[in-house]
Amino acid sequence: MSVITREDIRNIAIIAHVDHGKTTLVDGMLRQSGAFRDNQEVHERVMDSGDIERERGITILSKNTAITYKGIKINIIDTPGHADFGGEVERILKMVNGVILLVDAFEGTMPQTRFVLKKALDMNLPVIVCINKIDRPGARPEEVVDETLELMLDLDASEEQLDCPFLYASARDGYCVRDLNDEHVDLKPLFDTILDYIPAPKGDPEKGTQVLISTIDYNEFVGRIGIGKVDNGSISVNQEIMRVNYHNPDIHEKTKVTKLYTFDGLKKVDVQKAEIGDIVAISGIGDLQIGDTICTPGDDEPIPFQKISEPTIAMNFIVNDSPLAGTEGKYCTSRQIRDRLMRELNTDVSLRVSDTENTDTFRVAGRGELHLSVLIEKMRREGYEFAVSKAEVIMKKDENGKKLEPIEKAYVDVPQDFSGTAISMLSERKGELLGMTTLSDGTCRLEFEIPARGLIGFHGPFLTATKGTGIINNVFDGYAPYKGDIAYRKNGSLVAFEPGEAVTYGLFAAQERGALFIGPGTKVYAGMVVGESSRGEEIEINVCKTKHLTNTRTSSSDEALTLTPPRILSLEQAMDYIDTDELLEVTPKTLRIRKKILDSRMRKRSNFK
Repeated sequence: MSVITREDIRNIAIIAHVDHGKTTLVDGMLRQSGAFRDNQEVHERVMDSGDIERERGITILSKNTAITYKGIKINIIDTPGHADFGGEVERILKMVNGVILLVDAFEGTMPQTRFVLKKALDMNLPVIVCINKIDRPGARPEEVVDETLELMLDLDASEEQLDCPFLYASARDGYCVRDLNDEHVDLKPLFDTILDYIPAPKGDPEKGTQVLISTIDYNEFVGRIGIGKVDNGSISVNQEIMRVNYHNPDIHEKTKVTKLYTFDGLKKVDVQKAEIGDIVAISGIGDLQIGDTICTPGDDEPIPFQKISEPTIAMNFIVNDSPLAGTEGKYCTSRQIRDRLMRELNTDVSLRVSDTENTDTFRVAGRGELHLSVLIEKMRREGYEFAVSKAEVIMKKDENGKKLEPIEKAYVDVPQDFSGTAISMLSERKGELLGMTTLSDGTCRLEFEIPARGLIGFHGPFLTATKGTGIINNVFDGYAPYKGDIAYRKNGSLVAFEPGEAVTYGLFAAQERGALFIGPGTKVYAGMVVGESSRGEEIEINVCKTKHLTNTRTSSSDEALTLTPPRILSLEQAMDYIDTDELLEVTPKTLRIRKKILDSRMRKRSNFK
């Protein structure tokens, strides 16, 4: 065995809590390493390539890129910060030899910081801590360094890990310094620290090929593309290989590499051969799964791999059967919806799709509401039309048959005036207060343990109650015994009982009963939810009702009626809002809330059962 070290390569991942500046930092690194031409037009957050990623300012899928500095290739992986996409982070760390932990100089260590740092420390990866946004008003970099060290101690970091380099940066302005008094110039101190502190990859070139597939990309033309690091041996185009899996001994498939790529800047570059330490993309292997090991036939030793976390939340995707079905969508049939959901499984390993007894209904399980809402948004943009049910958590049973449910750790930041409101709202949803601290700017940070059910539909009312100032972050904590029933919504719905088009006169009469979701000219049907009742029960109203006209009363006097502007719900708000007896109808143009049972008499009858 002759282990070699590839001194010309460094493999790193950038990990952090959501919105602490990972993607912006990668932007700066690409710009300053000369990855773009001088005259090239480049978007901000160039790594967030999906439309939804750009609009929401979040990273959903990890991205690979590479830069060259002082003749050394640095492979960089930008990871997601949201807990819903935490499965991505767990797998990525298998590909790298060290991480850059980004911490916001104002917010400090957050739930996801703990989650991603724990994963890195458990895998014995060296950590470079970068305190970002030091130019932000209210920044407190020295305190955040102490918080980060405390967190590392709390996570049982070794002495070597605690002795890690600390840097200070403004990713947005493209500079990094070793000391807060240093001059703000560029990101060179970060590049130099990566070369000095992150170990070069090692492996045995004489051993058979070993590549662990850590992420999957999908392309309509070449199918599945597996991305992983060459751990031992080498890999080349047209090489015969064996596909095996550590957790699944049944996988034992002989196949061939048809194309091989490495990364350079934002491009994939065709190569004939890759060596130890290279991060490669491999195509030509049909059923490639995350966690598969690509190896030489006869020397097929799979690499141990962390199992992907199970989904905790599920909802039904249903063929739309409302009276307006098929008027706006291009793909509406159960076959088209099923094919599209199955296609999503090619790249999203945390998702589960299963058929139900009803051929028009599919059960889709994911890591959280955001995870599922991103899928719904992608599908509606592609022209799909369907309905979804209220999200519900996936329960388990222990060995005694006792019901267990997923529990989240929730961290809530609110101004002190609203701390009482936040505590009572979370307590109503079976939340348990674990701790309370006051941050330097007077913000109150509450730490809660709460059933995942309690956070479904919580965000909207929470923002309203805290006048938009509250911030909530949560991370999955494990399963615990069922904590009892939770009431999702105090108010009933305003339900249309006649089909047609909403008019000002009908809406004016309806708005006295509650808050409307629609304006004049909106098409409605019987059983459609048009607003929220001010009382606890459902109220049926006729928003299509016009005024009875006589010689002295004309329709133009309608113009004198003043309507309160309707409350237009976003996709997340609508998903949060719907109750268990309602569905959200999703089309490329419209979101409508409706009752599962549209007929009013049938609905009443089912309530008495």
